[in-house]
Amino acid sequence: MTSSVQGRDAAAHGDPAIDDPQGRGKRYSRVFGALFLAGFLVYGIGFGLVSSVTTAPDFLSTLSAHSTTLVVGAFLMLLNTVVDIGKGVLFFPIAERRGKRTALVYLAAITVQVVLLDLGVLFLLMLVPLREFAVGASSSWATGLGSLLSQANTVAFEIGQGTLGFGALFMTWFLFRARLVPRTLAAWGVIGYSIHIGGAIAEIFGIHVGLMLSLPGGFFELALGLWLIAKGFNSVVTIPRRGHADGAQPSAMSMAPAR
Repeated sequence: MTSSVQGRDAAAHGDPAIDDPQGRGKRYSRVFGALFLAGFLVYGIGFGLVSSVTTAPDFLSTLSAHSTTLVVGAFLMLLNTVVDIGKGVLFFPIAERRGKRTALVYLAAITVQVVLLDLGVLFLLMLVPLREFAVGASSSWATGLGSLLSQANTVAFEIGQGTLGFGALFMTWFLFRARLVPRTLAAWGVIGYSIHIGGAIAEIFGIHVGLMLSLPGGFFELALGLWLIAKGFNSVVTIPRRGHADGAQPSAMSMAPAR
């Protein structure tokens, strides 16, 4: 009896079609979810602080009094780099058997995104020394340059968001196929990121609907983070191998109810 159980266990561990996130992957799931929430907190607060300075009328003339707010906000936005790269790296052990290429696309997209976001933050930090020229005869060109730097940050942000949305489409589609999370939640992510990409492209062309169109994807990230912290991933995952006809071999998915 013992030998037969051990044989079945060995066969299961040797079958690359079966991946059990509640075994090895469970220790990554809650961290993965927490990083989605951390990104909202860190980048959201940083963006709010920076926007409170840069959206004020003639903000360069008052920047001396608010430069600390701008720098602290920019630092928080830069700190989001660690959070986003962490998500891309943690997705590898989650999807290592049936989603390596998906994980590579997701990590590459996140890397491009954080480079663009950080470039935008550097544009914002250049406003701090520019404040010295915002008075007197040089104020007109300084104001124009300040506006240009602020707009450059916006463009870098929107391109980065579009890139992130592209990579996240692959990630959420993998979650949908593998049933790592409820399919309704994963489908929400696919749709939300598709809409988000459209909003980012619209913003680049001057159609200001990006904030509204980012809401479905944003709420998905919050829901995904909370779900993973509370529940983790589903216990058994199967993605059928290519070239296998339906019913050619028993599916691990049929052995466990999908959530």
